[in-house]
Amino acid sequence: MNIIVCMKWIPDTSEADLTVSPGAKDIKKDDLDFDMNDWDRFAIEEAAQIKEKVGGKVTVVSVAPEESEDMLRECLARGADEAFQIWSDEMEGGDGYATASVLASFINGRPHDLILTGTLAEDDGAGQLGGMLAEMLGIPSATLASRIEVQDKKVAFVRELEGGLYEAMEMDLPCLIAVATGLNEPRFVSIRAVRKVASIEIPNLGTGELGVGADKIGHAGARIEIEKIELPPEGEGAEIVKGKPEEVAARLAEILKEKGAIA
Repeated sequence: MNIIVCMKWIPDTSEADLTVSPGAKDIKKDDLDFDMNDWDRFAIEEAAQIKEKVGGKVTVVSVAPEESEDMLRECLARGADEAFQIWSDEMEGGDGYATASVLASFINGRPHDLILTGTLAEDDGAGQLGGMLAEMLGIPSATLASRIEVQDKKVAFVRELEGGLYEAMEMDLPCLIAVATGLNEPRFVSIRAVRKVASIEIPNLGTGELGVGADKIGHAGARIEIEKIELPPEGEGAEIVKGKPEEVAARLAEILKEKGAIA
């Protein structure tokens, strides 16, 4: 069983004061910390669990600059057998389509039975990469998988639908599955596990090694053009209600009536 997991390295904006970069095409990222996309954390855990059950090899790959090496080493500590970093300066500014093109070139030259990704990325929430990558590879795909079981040359899985519904499906291998959060419980990565993989080489591949044309990467290969990014307008702020409990309750009732929340 050859499993390939596609990882994304994203900026952590959860507690940051965001500002828009000059040109209004992106946010400023110089002072932001970067980390593994949380959806992908469940994908690498699922790959490790499948390998433990049925055997095989887990390969992780990320289209990201050299600074993402710590993320890939964490994947090795989580159970991956090898990791690859794909990057060249020309890849800057690419969208999901451009990234899928690069990943397809990488995967086409390698044995693959099951490809796992996260359904979404926390930075853009596009949810496009899995489907586009599967189409480029000519294999079936599904998203939002909340349970996966490999059975001989097939994979059975359950995926989430709207309204709290689920559907059980089955696909032939090779295939691509984009997983949901909550699919499993990602394991704790100990310092010992990190040290164990510290000396493993992580090759950095560029366009030359993959044979990807310049028209398929970065801005040139992107199918989506961002016209403008802007922060939401600031509100007037919260009103702090002070006083005795009965006074605060009365004022709160007034505010709710003024806003139409209660009659």
